[in-house]
Amino acid sequence: MSLVDRELNPPLVLVVVQLAACAIGTYLKGADFVVWTYIADNYVQLLTANILISYALSAFVYVRSFSVDTNYPNKELRELAAGGNTGNSVYDFYIGRELNPRVSLPIFGEFDIKTWCEMRPGLTGWILLNLAFIAKQYRTYGFISDSILFTASVQAFYVLDGQYNESGILTMIDITTDGFGFMLSFGDLVWVPFLYSTQCRYLAVYPLHLGWTGIAAVSAVFALGLYIFRAANTQKNVFRTQPSDPSVANMPYIQTKRGTRLLTAGWWGMSRHINYFGDWLQSMPFSLPTGLAGYTIMSAGSAAALSTDFKMLDGREVVQGEAKGWGAIFTYFYVLYFAILLMHRERRDDAMCAKKYGEDWEEYRRIVKWRILPWVY
Repeated sequence: MSLVDRELNPPLVLVVVQLAACAIGTYLKGADFVVWTYIADNYVQLLTANILISYALSAFVYVRSFSVDTNYPNKELRELAAGGNTGNSVYDFYIGRELNPRVSLPIFGEFDIKTWCEMRPGLTGWILLNLAFIAKQYRTYGFISDSILFTASVQAFYVLDGQYNESGILTMIDITTDGFGFMLSFGDLVWVPFLYSTQCRYLAVYPLHLGWTGIAAVSAVFALGLYIFRAANTQKNVFRTQPSDPSVANMPYIQTKRGTRLLTAGWWGMSRHINYFGDWLQSMPFSLPTGLAGYTIMSAGSAAALSTDFKMLDGREVVQGEAKGWGAIFTYFYVLYFAILLMHRERRDDAMCAKKYGEDWEEYRRIVKWRILPWVY
């Protein structure tokens, strides 16, 4: 993708237009803007609808995958995923039979369903849900906490940065290897927007205040993770595309029998996927602003004997009580899940590389011993 293409990225422009429209609506109507109130008041209905849509989309691409012409030459340039054509209908439905199903729509033309789902509805929905929860906090308490603002901001940066640099998705295992089935359909349309916005949903009811010290601490964690992620990926890209660049020209590597090179120094000498550690580290501030609290909502005046943490505008009181600490189960689930996801992805990538490079990969693993985090994993 050229610089011009990125500057005129129509899907990203559409996202910006949507957010600009919401900004105008918020300026005119404040926290009572219909988009924010509708999302907050119909959260369960929206979640249910997205679940049903993910099932319907999965069924559509599964049935349609049987029309793929497996003979050569394939004029439609359609193909089945390597691991999605096992003959086990349940597994194939889940993992996806067709690699990159496409459809043609009037006005819009042809587009890749998998790439669109990976980059658009779920990620944009994630931002909109967060903004709806910010508005809900204001309607509930009459103020907006620094914790929810920070969480929504770093998550919005994560989403918009990914959408701006969406060409990078073309090298990810989701696109290059996995078919599009229920796993990705449900993940993109349900799991991402509704699970990843849990922190802001929590903070909308329990609005912790971090202060400047807290904001600086979680910002430092985010910046460190972002730096590791960006620096590692940039180094790999420069090594592949500009091998004579002074920053990588003298770095040791393994020349494989396939004709490619495996970098064994710099960031990639620390571990085989140091970028995964950076990606995980920058996700920590998604949850850190929620603290380790839990909450119970009490009716007005019923918590007189307890220490009231926050009082809603309708008189109800929010206290920790016996729920203290339980909130971490929900607000830190994302961090734990993401760690497991990255470790599983690394294992899958390792297996594919072992098959692809053979003895060269064995040598690479002897030189670069750690999988993701040096001296830990």
